[in-house]
Amino acid sequence: MRTRAIVAAGVVVAVLAVVGIWLVARQVGGNLRLPVAGRTCTVEADGRVRLDADQMANAATIAAIGVQRKMPERAVVVALATAYQESGLRNLSSGDRDSLGLFQQRPSQGWGTKAQISDPRYATNRFYAALKRVRGWEELRVTEAAQRVQRSAFPEAYEKWADESAVLTRALLGEATGAVACSVGSTPVLRGEAATAALARGLTLDWGLRETAPPADLTGLAVPAADLRHGWRYAHWLVSHASDNGVKRVRFAGLEWTARGGTWSRATDAPATEEQVLAEVFADA
Repeated sequence: MRTRAIVAAGVVVAVLAVVGIWLVARQVGGNLRLPVAGRTCTVEADGRVRLDADQMANAATIAAIGVQRKMPERAVVVALATAYQESGLRNLSSGDRDSLGLFQQRPSQGWGTKAQISDPRYATNRFYAALKRVRGWEELRVTEAAQRVQRSAFPEAYEKWADESAVLTRALLGEATGAVACSVGSTPVLRGEAATAALARGLTLDWGLRETAPPADLTGLAVPAADLRHGWRYAHWLVSHASDNGVKRVRFAGLEWTARGGTWSRATDAPATEEQVLAEVFADA
């Protein structure tokens, strides 16, 4: 009986310890942010950041919408740092009180309905709109600018994500070459025409792009690139959204990323065009 009591007590202590760790992680704004095995992304642009595919897709959408709204680069850093802290760059279905979504916005505080806030694009647009209304936000530290919008109980917490957010911003805004590399596996969620349609819709919603065309001899789309920076913006966005949109290959400026390899390398069987980004999706099974 004593042995059983000791074992039971040990189990209770272990459970309480796990619960305690989880509560602490929630309190400091950090869901455990470990990348999901087999679906990881590495971003390298004067620094390195590792995310899983869901986090990467959300980060790419946040950056693209910032550009579409003509917000300066620093606004994208602030937005990413805020989403890092509030949700771990995840579209959470719950949070403190009625908070939810990427930025843990609250319906009761006028951010929108639960359904609206649960849409990452809506939530991101609302964040940028609120940030733009903060007088002099451009001169504030990242954490101060974020706090003016969020009014968090931990006003200094956003600053710890400033460096990672700056790396992501440089890559996603096209300031680095082949900077976003994701391993997404070989079982795509979408294929064929459904994948192409989803990509075209995402490019329209995130970037405001409407001029995509089917490339010759492959299933996918071609995105016009005004210059190298624009091209790498779209190329990195396509890789970031590859997992949920069935992207098999992305080619630009003589380089290519493949879902099979998960990295960028020299494209030996394609012209080194800098006028468009080519995205090939997995064909219908």
